[in-house]
Amino acid sequence: MTIRGVLFDFSGTLFRFEPITEGLVDRRGAPLAGARQAEIMRRMTAPTGRPEGLPERLREEWDRRDLDPPLHRELYTAVLRGSGVGNPDYLYDQLISAEAWTAYPDTAAALKVAAGLEVPVAVLSNIAWDIRPAFERTGTADYVREFVLSYREGAVKPDPRLFARACERLGVPPTETVMIGDSTEADGAAAAIGCLVEIVEPLPTDQRPSALLDALAAYGIG
Repeated sequence: MTIRGVLFDFSGTLFRFEPITEGLVDRRGAPLAGARQAEIMRRMTAPTGRPEGLPERLREEWDRRDLDPPLHRELYTAVLRGSGVGNPDYLYDQLISAEAWTAYPDTAAALKVAAGLEVPVAVLSNIAWDIRPAFERTGTADYVREFVLSYREGAVKPDPRLFARACERLGVPPTETVMIGDSTEADGAAAAIGCLVEIVEPLPTDQRPSALLDALAAYGIG
C-alpha cells in the first residue's frame, strides 16, 4: 500500500516535555526531586486518564481540558497543587512555552524525509496552546503543512472527526495515510476511519534515537 500522507502526534511523539525542574518546590518550599518529580512529570504529560491530585470539583471538567486554554491552566495547576507542588505556575508556564519542549533526535530528519518525498504532513494534537513556536524554534515548521490542534478544532482525540479533518486538509484519503503517535487509545483511534497506525514509546529523548524514521521506513518513506 502506498502512503501519501502522514499524521504525527506532538507530545511524546515528535517532542518531549523536558522543563527546568531545579526550581520546583513542595508546599514547604523544599526542593522536589527524584521519584516525586518523575511522577509529577508523568501526570503533566499522560495522554489519557484522569491524574491523581485532581480536586473532586474539577473532575467532570478534565475531558474538556484541551478545548479551553483558561480551563487547561486551572486544571493542571490544581493537579500540581494536589500533587504537593508549592509553585505550580512555575511548571505550567514552562509547559506552554516552546523552550521546554525538546525534539526527539530524529524529529527533524523524519519531517524532512517526508517533505523531500512530497508526502504532506499534519501534526494532530490534543493541546490547549499553539505549538508552532516549538517547530519554529527547531527549524521544522516549514515541513508541516497543517497543524490540527484540539483547542482550535473543538474536538479531541480519539474523536474520529479530528483525523478525518486532518486527512481532508492534506488532500489524502485516510486509507493512504499513517498516524504516528504514542497513545494506543488516543492516536490509535485513527484506525476507525481507515488510517494505518504506528505507535512509538514516549521515552526520554536520549533513549529513542530513531523510532520516527523507523516508523516511516516501514511504509517506504525514507
